Amino acid sequence: MRPQLKSTSVVIGILVLVAAAISLSAQPYGEPDTGQPGDAMIQAFLAKKSSRIHDSFLDVVETKADWLAKRDDYREEYLHMLGLSPPPDKTPLEATKTGSFVMDGYTVEMLHYQSSPGLYVTGNLYRPSNYEPGEKFPTILYVCGHGPRGRNGNKTAYQSHAIWYAKHGYICLVVDTLQMGEIPSIHHGTYRENRWWWHSRGYTSAGVECWNGIRGIDYLISRPDVDPERIGVTGRSGGGAVTFWIAAIDERVKAASSVSGMADLPAYANNRVINGHCDCMFFYNTYQWPWARIAGLVAPRPLLFVNGDADAIFPMDANNRVINRLESIYSLFGAGDQVDSVVSKGGHSSREDIRKATYRFMNIHLKNDPSPVLDSEVDLVTGILRNDHPIPPEKLRVFPNDSDLPRDELNTTIDQHFVPLAKSEVPSAGGFNHWRTNLITQLREVTFRGFPSRIPAALLTQSTIPDTQVLETEAGIKIELRTPAQGLDQPRAKRIVLVVNSETNGTHYDSEEGDIVYVCDTRGVGSTRWTRNNPPNYVERSHVLLGRTVNDGRIWDIIATARYIKQVHGGALPLFIAGNQSGAVLAAYATLLEEEIDGAILIEPPASHMEENCPPLLNVLRVCDIPQIIGALAPKPIHLKEADSDLAEFVATVFKVSGKPHYLKID
Repeated sequence: MRPQLKSTSVVIGILVLVAAAISLSAQPYGEPDTGQPGDAMIQAFLAKKSSRIHDSFLDVVETKADWLAKRDDYREEYLHMLGLSPPPDKTPLEATKTGSFVMDGYTVEMLHYQSSPGLYVTGNLYRPSNYEPGEKFPTILYVCGHGPRGRNGNKTAYQSHAIWYAKHGYICLVVDTLQMGEIPSIHHGTYRENRWWWHSRGYTSAGVECWNGIRGIDYLISRPDVDPERIGVTGRSGGGAVTFWIAAIDERVKAASSVSGMADLPAYANNRVINGHCDCMFFYNTYQWPWARIAGLVAPRPLLFVNGDADAIFPMDANNRVINRLESIYSLFGAGDQVDSVVSKGGHSSREDIRKATYRFMNIHLKNDPSPVLDSEVDLVTGILRNDHPIPPEKLRVFPNDSDLPRDELNTTIDQHFVPLAKSEVPSAGGFNHWRTNLITQLREVTFRGFPSRIPAALLTQSTIPDTQVLETEAGIKIELRTPAQGLDQPRAKRIVLVVNSETNGTHYDSEEGDIVYVCDTRGVGSTRWTRNNPPNYVERSHVLLGRTVNDGRIWDIIATARYIKQVHGGALPLFIAGNQSGAVLAAYATLLEEEIDGAILIEPPASHMEENCPPLLNVLRVCDIPQIIGALAPKPIHLKEADSDLAEFVATVFKVSGKPHYLKID
């Protein structure tokens, strides 16, 4: 028989933690969601978690020596969170110039390079027309924001910045972004495209933009006219974020100016500013960093932090917190004069004072020229900012015609190639225990890093609804547990079965004689469901900024509930977790991570985290996939039902290697 499912409702009071976690001067991005019963609960949970991480900024750093002692580890963590660890090979760039022309005082080259084989980066290089043989110029890598220019690439929208640099003695390379280049791809995988496997794969478009910029510097220093000791990077909006991505890791960058490129966790998560940004603005915060630590990795190199005082997606309360934290890091080096901020009056745009401040900053640090800048690129064009550029955008195309586009490009599918998948290997004979231990260790490092060594049992908070209990599984998280209608003390009971009511598939479990059946609605399901709008998928995307996912929270709920049920029954009966499809995946991970769970019944589990119906878990595909997880459940008894044949075969092979093949039932 199937367990009786009753429609119940739990009233979760609106928590004041959200308001308490946000300062009075905070600048929210839109109104909070209020349309679903779990909205207040999950928003308060996210606010509390983000504030805790934010407040840990310098917990273990008091001196320059402290910072330097941790910096190498920070950089390794940083690369991992961008999907760049292990880093891609620095393969030949295959740099190719496809054309050039001369303007008044400067020359423009159209070129492309491959940051990885098949990953084409299109750009325009501006340089002074007249120079002496052997002369080396200070050089700017200009990284673009979201200025859509279609087939011409968004580099053409920022041409006037490069013109100014070239007319003032710089070389300037302007590169297209992945999404808005001549060969367009996707920045918005989890923002609107439902590519939730990005989380499982550890892929973020921010990592590609960072890598494209690093390889752009490789190209620049290969040129005889570039001074490798005088390279700066700058950009606005998305380009401001990429400025940080690149400068934080590449010390060849001698000066960096980020224009409207960073907020912080209280803004992104607590105040919903994440809703105004696509995925290229974020790494996955596996190691639970305060956001300003990214920019702190630039120290003590010169850094200019620029913003508008009415910028809705880079609010001033976050701006003030970030620059204050940057000044504290630079002060450790005695380099407080190397970091500065400029605040312009207005919204999200590049005004004259912003441009002049950035130009002067680069002049000071790359040309040793502190004199005021009296012109800007607008003066070279029409006197006002608009879209009629001095160079027709079509003229700046690297691939003039569609037929010129490279057939071997991987840009459009780079999210499926950039971060390598873990190898699917069966443990060797006699090596099962080592294989299993290593797998769990890696998962706890990069997928369940937010978990304690042992998740405590849930706490009973309400038991007034017939056959239903309300449990607090984690601080601030309450879920429903439907209890057996036939009572707990069945004389012929053989085992307890906790059925996972997953987000999409509900419950599907045909109980057997002797089963005591409970049904668990994990967070975000049933009476604790929250608002889901695509875009911007606020709850799901905010979790990864805190080093979590919604689904590791659900696994937490299952484990905490299982331990609570064990206490209720005094540990007298074995406890199995049952789940269907996505619920089967959650059940498998809970069974792997919690020793008090005795076995699992897994019905129609997806074969891979790359499948659409598989719940995403942060970085998991860099460690293993579903077949390895189910195989690692040995020697616990597992009933695998209606599974993919290849998955079932792999699991059976692993159980055989474990020495417990009879503990696996497949039908």
